Amino acid sequence: MSEKLPEVLFVCIHNAGRSQMAAAFLAQVGGSGVVVRSAGTAPAESINPAVIKAMAELDIDLLSSGATPKRLEDAAVEASDVVITMGCGDECPFYPGTRYLDWKLDDPAGQGVAAVRPIRDEILRRVQELWAELSAAAS
Repeated sequence: MSEKLPEVLFVCIHNAGRSQMAAAFLAQVGGSGVVVRSAGTAPAESINPAVIKAMAELDIDLLSSGATPKRLEDAAVEASDVVITMGCGDECPFYPGTRYLDWKLDDPAGQGVAAVRPIRDEILRRVQELWAELSAAAS
């Protein structure tokens, strides 16, 4: 009998920066032990090029992984155990029983790689803390 994997949804406005980085990091550290999604309330057409470069510096290729901005759907929120918002405000749907966290992070939109690196590094730190908590709860 298998236990249900934790499901985490990362949400930002454009799903082109912060939520994409967070999802990629959690997929990397959590591997097959977690279901990871990301979405945006007003998705961009493509992922921020500076974010792609900053993640490539850590050997994470967002383009080859198939990451693309996606619209936030109620079903994704409802299916998630944890929803982490990053600047989408009141546009995120709320479901009782779902855990919500709001990560206050600078928006990498329109920024160069040098400005994205500290945002990326802070997201990585928070994702590692989240994964430690999720994996401890599953034990």
